[in-house]
Amino acid sequence: MSGPHDLFVRYTFGHPERAAAELRATLPAHVIAEVDWSTLRQESGSVVDPELRKTESDLLFSARLRTGRPVLLYVLLEHQSSVDRWMAWRMLRYVVRLAEQWRQAHPEGTRLPVILPLVMYHGTGGAWTAPRQVEELFDLPEEGEERKRWRALVPRFEYLLDDLTAEREESLRARAGPPLVRLAWLALRYGRTEELADRLMDWMVLFTQVRASPEGAENLRMVVRYLIYIGDRTTREVTRRLLHSVMDVQRAEELMRSYGEELIERGMRRGRAEDVLRILAARGVPMTDEARQRILTCRDMATLDRWFDRALKASTLSDVLDDPAP
Repeated sequence: MSGPHDLFVRYTFGHPERAAAELRATLPAHVIAEVDWSTLRQESGSVVDPELRKTESDLLFSARLRTGRPVLLYVLLEHQSSVDRWMAWRMLRYVVRLAEQWRQAHPEGTRLPVILPLVMYHGTGGAWTAPRQVEELFDLPEEGEERKRWRALVPRFEYLLDDLTAEREESLRARAGPPLVRLAWLALRYGRTEELADRLMDWMVLFTQVRASPEGAENLRMVVRYLIYIGDRTTREVTRRLLHSVMDVQRAEELMRSYGEELIERGMRRGRAEDVLRILAARGVPMTDEARQRILTCRDMATLDRWFDRALKASTLSDVLDDPAP
């Protein structure tokens, strides 16, 4: 089941026009000038390792250069709390997977398209400090000509980085892009910091612009949903006051109430799932990763209640998860 970061990022940046704003903010100037942005489109599929889905979201786009050659633009959003030193290695693996997929889809091709990898980071562990070049991960001589000679023998690879945690609010506001994208940059930058509630009211103009844009009501709902999921009680109260300023009170309250109730239900489901796992652990029932994930991602409260009742007497996982034969 997708988390709030994944849903918000895919909704915001999954649209080519909005993805272009992020890419234009990060790609080198000569690449921006050479891409035919009218050809940008999202490609399906993900190359992120399943065990990393909770800390990453990824999007793949294709476009044509003005010369007609294809280019792939791979965007990875990193939202874990600590910087991963091995990101360059992981990004290299992802690029290799994309190249393999391309070869399978284009068996007649003799060359690979250029694949441009971009990491957009908004974690809580401070600015990004991990190496961006994969050759920095190898144990090479420290300096001098000997290092240069050895460096020529290891893989050469570098990913682009958009470190939102290192950006000031003013610079994010000044970036070119639709109002939803600029608001998303700010929400991702400050969403898990203690500053969020204090800054929200300063974003009122952006909220108003989002509300007035095409599909503004749906866009605003996604922003509010994200803020409610990641924020504390103070954030939710400030969000309510802000909504009262950009839309009529009745609609604002309906919006807050719907997502507030959804948040409560989600918490209840999570709590019941964790209860099932604790009971099974206390009873010494062996647990597999697949079964744990199935329990934690179950969205049906009636099913969770049934598993809870069965867990009280279970000696095996099948006693809980398997339906009795008719």
